[in-house]
Amino acid sequence: MELIDGNKIAATIIAELKAEVATSTGRKPCIALVRVGDDPASVSYVTKKEKACAEIGITSRLIFPAVTISQDELFATIDQLNTDDTVDGILVQSPLPKHINEIAVFRRIAAHKDVDGFHTMNLGKLAQEDDTGFVACTPAGIMELLQRSGVNLTGKHVVVLGRSLIVGKPAGLLALQRKPWANATVTICHSQTTNLAAITKQADILIAAIGKAEFVTADMVKPGAVVIDVGVNRVPDDTKKSGFRLTGDVHFPTVSPSVSKITPVPGGVGPMTVAMLMKNTVKAYRQNLASTTA
Repeated sequence: MELIDGNKIAATIIAELKAEVATSTGRKPCIALVRVGDDPASVSYVTKKEKACAEIGITSRLIFPAVTISQDELFATIDQLNTDDTVDGILVQSPLPKHINEIAVFRRIAAHKDVDGFHTMNLGKLAQEDDTGFVACTPAGIMELLQRSGVNLTGKHVVVLGRSLIVGKPAGLLALQRKPWANATVTICHSQTTNLAAITKQADILIAAIGKAEFVTADMVKPGAVVIDVGVNRVPDDTKKSGFRLTGDVHFPTVSPSVSKITPVPGGVGPMTVAMLMKNTVKAYRQNLASTTA
């Protein structure tokens, strides 16, 4: 069994982007990070993104409105960023307060600045294999993990557990693409799938993004399969100072001995999500410069 080290691969991507940005003349890439309220998880995620920006040389513009901000007020903030030519990418950290419609917020961000890859136009471009669009960071990171670990999907059966717009659906579309390292046969499973274990056991590559702690057990995985665990779940653990431990959607102790490659939690897919956000931001910067000089 080989452990796929997401920290190591993400660090390589960050170093590549740092070298690319260092060659830029004039202003540096800029991303606006919008965090509504002070949710502890959101604070942590935005801080990680801010640190990655600083390491690469990307300017991060931090906007932290109060949790009481109205949807219209948040739209006005986004509209202002949409028309600011010095801002290349916009990220609105989720989850948002219940009085704000997340999908409406994602659609409000200009598609060419949507470095999270959630806009309707970018999802459409992904389906059409149009590389000018932006791919959601977690599934893009999964594909990078696989490729940089020497896992070629061509002709393989990829089973995705989960059908979210953030992970499951785009991951399936990426694996299906007519491109090197893709060209897979894809099955997407979800909460209404019958005979689930019979399907997951057919997978050459299993992507678990179902949001249930240690849901995937050894009897659901084919020996020699590659397992990508996207889940991040907090499980009570009295032996930890925090009172909990982080675990994925895969029961690592029983699944890992029989597979060929597997990602850990933490340290697998998570670091790749931030790295791919940075990669999307540099891409948006390049496209922005090209459009303003054309």
